Amino acid sequence: MRSMMCRPLYFLGVALALAACGSSKTHETNMNLKEYQLTSDAKGHYLNQRQAFSPDDQWLVYDNRNDGSLIGLNPSVEMVNIAHGEVKLVYRAPNANAFGPGVGAVAFNPKQNEILFIHGLSNHDATRPYGITRRTGLAVDLDVNSKLIRKDARDVVPPFTPGALRGGTHAHSYSADGRWISFTYNDNVIAELSKKDSTKKDLRNIGVMINKGPVAVENETAESFGGTMFSVIVSETTESPRPGSDEIEKAYEEGWIGTDGYLRPNGSRVSKALAFLGDTREATGKLVTEVFVVDLDTDLTIADPDRPLEGTTTSRPFPPAGVRQRRVTYTTDRKNPGVQGPRQWLRSLPDGSLIFFPMKDDDGFVQVHAVSPNGGDTRQITHNGFSLDTSFSISADGKYLAYGYNQDIYLTNIQTGETSEVSPDRSYDSTDLENINWSNEGHVLAYNRKVVTPEVAWYQVFILK
Repeated sequence: MRSMMCRPLYFLGVALALAACGSSKTHETNMNLKEYQLTSDAKGHYLNQRQAFSPDDQWLVYDNRNDGSLIGLNPSVEMVNIAHGEVKLVYRAPNANAFGPGVGAVAFNPKQNEILFIHGLSNHDATRPYGITRRTGLAVDLDVNSKLIRKDARDVVPPFTPGALRGGTHAHSYSADGRWISFTYNDNVIAELSKKDSTKKDLRNIGVMINKGPVAVENETAESFGGTMFSVIVSETTESPRPGSDEIEKAYEEGWIGTDGYLRPNGSRVSKALAFLGDTREATGKLVTEVFVVDLDTDLTIADPDRPLEGTTTSRPFPPAGVRQRRVTYTTDRKNPGVQGPRQWLRSLPDGSLIFFPMKDDDGFVQVHAVSPNGGDTRQITHNGFSLDTSFSISADGKYLAYGYNQDIYLTNIQTGETSEVSPDRSYDSTDLENINWSNEGHVLAYNRKVVTPEVAWYQVFILK
């Protein structure tokens, strides 16, 4: 099934009246939509791919990268008011230079005026620059004089500390209640060991910070320090996955399932869970990326025997007792198997009943697909005659997907699969549409475009409402 495109727009957010495609309201609604450029300074204004809006939807937070891969060179975080364009400096890193510390990937807590971002270690220099094993989560409490809060503890000196990590956290994401934080992780202890032992690799994993802190670390240094939350790794990877098995060599791009978890087939509720991507090896040895789930409705401070939460000098940190990842997609028999497309942190419906991910159809177009956290058949959501070329976002009511193609923004009705292009005509030259965020109430879409000038193209912040 394809060509379900409806033009022009008939929906944006719950505040606008829904109208059937081709109805008398269609043209009127489209005429009311406008794009606004909120920033214009000659520097980068780079949104996170999720949680960019403040809880009241009045502010958007961003870092000042002009290249998404260069967090290590960025020193600052700002936010802009979507009503009048006021810009405020949120944080500027001290002693910033070409080696770090590096800040970026900024998220707003959905329930309070707290902003969280990656922060590289403070002892950065030519021999110890910003890197994936050398970063942490630093928060700014806007309601308490911009108080700085170090979230995850770090301890790289054995004996390691339960609740502390030994590497770098990244891509932090608050749970819907704002109380827990998910992240991706690379382990510094194993990264160093891999330089001497070829059987060891620094494999990416995912973890969570829970409100069971603070965690103190003895003999604090720039490399080892305490944090306000208790951190654990909840995925498990191996250097050599068995072909055809559910073992993975990488866990990444996680997303919270539902605003309050999801329901099992027997009707019981899993209160908190994450979906994530896992790199498997099919029977031939080819890498195939599949969707995995890990349930977190247990005491995450308890370890299994001989599997310490804090890891050992030769092993990564282990998941807590009873926490085991579970594969929910099996796509190797498809013409185009595995998750493919633009980089995408997984999304789910508010009720947690479906997890969304990109995958190619039989014609080779990247479409959005979905699967239940309980497993089962996958469902194709979009049926476009093109491949989406940005990540996608889901409206707060769970009815619509927003994503980009060829510098334009599209919406797809998740239930019907109908798609509409919603971008107004542009009078300026731009590239690099990305980081589409839906506001908490569903009234506004925010995103980045690089606006081309005679000197250089800068990432600027736009909204559509």
